[in-house]
Amino acid sequence: MFAAAAIAVLLALALAVIRAIKGPTVFDRALAGNSIGSLAIILLAVVGFLTGRPEFLDIGLTYGLLNLIGTLAVLKFFRHGDLAHDPDTERQS
Repeated sequence: MFAAAAIAVLLALALAVIRAIKGPTVFDRALAGNSIGSLAIILLAVVGFLTGRPEFLDIGLTYGLLNLIGTLAVLKFFRHGDLAHDPDTERQS
């Protein structure tokens, strides 16, 4: 049963990679990148369960936090063109 789940996650991962490559806009590609990260976390959990290694869940949680921070950084960069953008400096100008 879990082997079928792993195969389904791999299929969804392949479709997300295709969307990341062919995405018409930058935001579609960013969303596909976030989906790839989420699917990788699910795949880590399933493989950890199949192999009987619960430490894969810890790796998945860490990767999830990095995925969230990375996605926010990429979207901020595409919106402002700079990661060090300070909205308070715009109000004073």
